[in-house]
Amino acid sequence: MKNHLLEIDSIQKSFDNKNILSDVYLKCETNDVIGLLGRNGSGKSTLLKIIFGIESSDFKFVRIDGSVKNKTKDLFNEISYLSQENCIPNNFSVKKAIELSVSKDKIPDFYADDLIRSMLDKKISHLSGGELRYLEIKIILNNSSKFVLLDEPYNGLSPLMVEKVNELIAANSMTKGIIISDHNYENVIKVSNKLVLLKDGKAHHLLSKEELIEKGYLKEGML
Repeated sequence: MKNHLLEIDSIQKSFDNKNILSDVYLKCETNDVIGLLGRNGSGKSTLLKIIFGIESSDFKFVRIDGSVKNKTKDLFNEISYLSQENCIPNNFSVKKAIELSVSKDKIPDFYADDLIRSMLDKKISHLSGGELRYLEIKIILNNSSKFVLLDEPYNGLSPLMVEKVNELIAANSMTKGIIISDHNYENVIKVSNKLVLLKDGKAHHLLSKEELIEKGYLKEGML
């Protein structure tokens, strides 16, 4: 199976004359699970939105498999994005949401999931926050995009759901590149094979998780 490469270069973003992101570079390949960490306000969500094309930037350069992508519509088939906000209409049934989002050949496997089966007769509006988040994540990971951006995927998930989401991420990283941002740094570190720390507008590419302490993101004993 062909590997794919996403490169984001020279991203710059400022608010009220304050630099939020300054010359940020990221490279994500098939098999990568990149944990994007940083304090509140460091620009993690902003960066994911810029990559996906729904947030403006002062400058950005995006390449997929060596081809420059200048238009947002060129990215939608290549990159999927899970926002912090719910993205499935409340009046949908769970079955309708799945059948509109997942290719027919993948639906039997999708329904084989015990957690999904327990939701099938419900409307989206009747799901708990954790159930809805799990459904959204599974739908996003099962589409045809080459890359997936997950913003706060663990929000509202029970420990069992977190474990199942991490299994989904690991399985789908065999065919996709995945970037995760979440305030729950322990889960991010656990599932990622690469770590990037956003600090002072810069992306710091870490060689080990211990650098999170060296760079002041975590305190001694938090790893």
